[in-house]
Amino acid sequence: MNVDNVRSDLLEEQEALDKLLSVLGPEDWRQSTPSPRWSVADQVAHLTYFDNTAVIAITNPDTFRNLVKELMSMITDAQQAEDFTLADYRKMNHLDLLQAWREGRGKLAEAAYSLGDEDRVIWYGPPMGSKSFLTARLMEVWAHGQDIVDALRIERESTDRLRHIAQLGFITRSWSYMNRGLEPSQVPVKVILESPSGEIWNFGADDAGESVTGTAKDFCLVTTQRRNLIDTELVANGDSAMEWLTIAQAFAGPATNGPVSL
Repeated sequence: MNVDNVRSDLLEEQEALDKLLSVLGPEDWRQSTPSPRWSVADQVAHLTYFDNTAVIAITNPDTFRNLVKELMSMITDAQQAEDFTLADYRKMNHLDLLQAWREGRGKLAEAAYSLGDEDRVIWYGPPMGSKSFLTARLMEVWAHGQDIVDALRIERESTDRLRHIAQLGFITRSWSYMNRGLEPSQVPVKVILESPSGEIWNFGADDAGESVTGTAKDFCLVTTQRRNLIDTELVANGDSAMEWLTIAQAFAGPATNGPVSL
């Protein structure tokens, strides 16, 4: 898997969400989503803001560093950060917001063409490899898209693009601990997932004594904190595997506990 594959799948995931959004009416955009205080429009605004800052991170790292410093100097809590990133977009009607997202992701796609497999991109946390950086953007589109379909109570088709998110969920196991100030577990855990197309995806050492098994969709829902573990059919075999799934967090930002059971 190279950066071109990830970029292509990111574009496809964005297009899939665009098709869903393009047929919604104004009342749909105002629907509350599982994210506290966020509407469907706010979910799209979030994607738009960070697509635009991702462009700056790729094309002008020094400017991006200055923007982060400015942001940190102005913001003291999560509520202020939310207001800062969403305020301008909350002034838009749904059609203008959809267009802003399209323009922002178009610029991101253009900037992403400059990335090679070995490039690194500065971000809000540690710099990321180009593939991980674009995978994180794909994960964001899928996860916030899940918030949207949950709000509208509709289903969407799962695709094998989930492999990128599943891999991210697997490699962020240690991060899930460190983000909470905990010592990462050293117990090997392998992950065995059934993909939407029926393939079996394996992550981790074959001889690991503990495992997580289930569908790729359920694993992605849990590691992006869109579902509580008990509302999925994932099976955690071993104490360390279970512990991980209860704190799993595949995204950057302060540690959060994810949703309560449905």
